[in-house]
Amino acid sequence: MARTKKKVGAYPSGMILFSLTLALFLIGFCGLLAIQSKKLVTHIRENYEIRAFLDKGLDEKKTEVVYKTIAERPYVLQTDGKAQVNLVTKDEAAKEFIAETKEDFSKFLGENPLHDSYRIKLNEGYFEEAKLQEVKKDLEQIGGIFEVVYQENLVDNINQNITKIYAVMSAFALILLVIIVVLMNNTIRLALHSQRMLIRSMQLVGATNSFITRPFLGRGMWQGFLAGIIAVGLLIGGLQLAIHNLPELGMFQDPQKIIFLMAGIVCLGIIIGFLSTFQAVNRYLGLTLDELY
Repeated sequence: MARTKKKVGAYPSGMILFSLTLALFLIGFCGLLAIQSKKLVTHIRENYEIRAFLDKGLDEKKTEVVYKTIAERPYVLQTDGKAQVNLVTKDEAAKEFIAETKEDFSKFLGENPLHDSYRIKLNEGYFEEAKLQEVKKDLEQIGGIFEVVYQENLVDNINQNITKIYAVMSAFALILLVIIVVLMNNTIRLALHSQRMLIRSMQLVGATNSFITRPFLGRGMWQGFLAGIIAVGLLIGGLQLAIHNLPELGMFQDPQKIIFLMAGIVCLGIIIGFLSTFQAVNRYLGLTLDELY
């Protein structure tokens, strides 16, 4: 039976493709978590409310003037051109209080001591303790506002926890990337082991290093591209499955960033395939005959 000729650049690629696809999938998964986390953080920040209690006895006209004054402030969140400022009457506040505490204070007080209030959502950039203090001072200077309250120290605690989460995720992604590069180098190096004698033979007949390296690099980049496409397909499929089973996730999607992430995964696959192959081939190009054996 005739022996199959070895072709330069042709080496077992199944394990390389599997390893690189898995690695890119994990990186993409971390990226998706980061995007979802960012949207979740924005959602939390933009749904955080401060309360501006109004003076008692304000008529409807004065209450409307206070609303317009608040709505014009630059720190108030605007959604579809509408300021996120909602009036809660003292009767509505009383119902909420009774529902939460199961105690009807009006029975022994004989009246409702609560104030009408505006619940105000702020732009994400004001989700800091120092800026909230400035907002509080500014609002309390508006005529008709009795007091402005918010949960102090809660914002700083949330920001600190968010920073810790991002730091852990970044460290994990960096460690994962280093492991992937090392793993790919070793995997490609083992795959090229069967080509080492062919590489040596080409050197002996005068082939230049660039001529020898070119088909390996082309194959490595193609494998990186293919692994990136497969990883993107798995990520999109997994994301759609997650949204199907948990529809609430749909509100935390950022299509533009997800597209950039998917394109980045494919590009990263090509880059890793190129660099890992380049390093592995150069290693064999520099070995002596004794070292090849």
